[in-house]
Amino acid sequence: MKAKTVLPAVAMTAVSMVLTLAVVVMWLGTAVPWVVALVVGLGIDGGWLATLAYERRLAAQGDHSIPVTVVGWAFGTVATGVLVAHALTSSSPAAWLAVSWFPLAAKALWLVHRLWERTALTPTALESIRGIQQEARDEAAVARARLRAEAATEETRLTAVTGAGARVARVQAETAKTLSKAWSTLEATRASEETGKALTSVTSPVTVGVTPRWELPVWGPSEAVRAPALEAAPALTDDALDAVVEEIRTSRTPPLSYREMSARFRAAGHSASELRLRAAWKRVAA
Repeated sequence: MKAKTVLPAVAMTAVSMVLTLAVVVMWLGTAVPWVVALVVGLGIDGGWLATLAYERRLAAQGDHSIPVTVVGWAFGTVATGVLVAHALTSSSPAAWLAVSWFPLAAKALWLVHRLWERTALTPTALESIRGIQQEARDEAAVARARLRAEAATEETRLTAVTGAGARVARVQAETAKTLSKAWSTLEATRASEETGKALTSVTSPVTVGVTPRWELPVWGPSEAVRAPALEAAPALTDDALDAVVEEIRTSRTPPLSYREMSARFRAAGHSASELRLRAAWKRVAA
């Protein structure tokens, strides 16, 4: 993966350095000795290569120097300026201008490579990221499927409920229609004189010259008949209560205990509170 960014930067740097050296030698070789032109070209390329090597060393250590970067861009700008100046003074400026951007392009490629190194991850980290992304996609797909299934289920339930409601409404409408027809028949029968006489003769004794009117049955809510409340038995007086308790207590020999007497008292149908019954027991047993 590293070669994808470093190889283009190295190739562009080599081409731009060779191009710069060749242009300087050809351009200045006519005015100064070619050795001087060669030294100038090598100086430009050497300074650029030195700053680039220092930048790479700092990047390997996780560091960065702004002055070194500025010097490197300055050498790249000088090389580009030399190529542009040579292109403007040559007989075919278009061809030389087409390659005059190579030094700046080489610096830009090294910048891209440095940014890639800052954001590069190990294969293990990349595998973990891919696993997390795949897990998130799986969860999203499951959630979408669950929502679609719930929506389909709700739609089916609403359709069933709506259909059942429609059937109930139809049955109620048919029942009401049948009841209405029956009520109309009863009303017509009630209004008929001949039918009224016949029904009166079979439902009640016929009085000569008088035909009781046959009333329709009531169709509507009715109230339930309440059962008459049972009359509460009158409470025993203290004397009567004492007499009953004494009679029950002495009905056996030896006399009954209070528990046995109380059970027999209740079984005989008498009614008295526990407080009054115990007080009567104390009075008769004293």
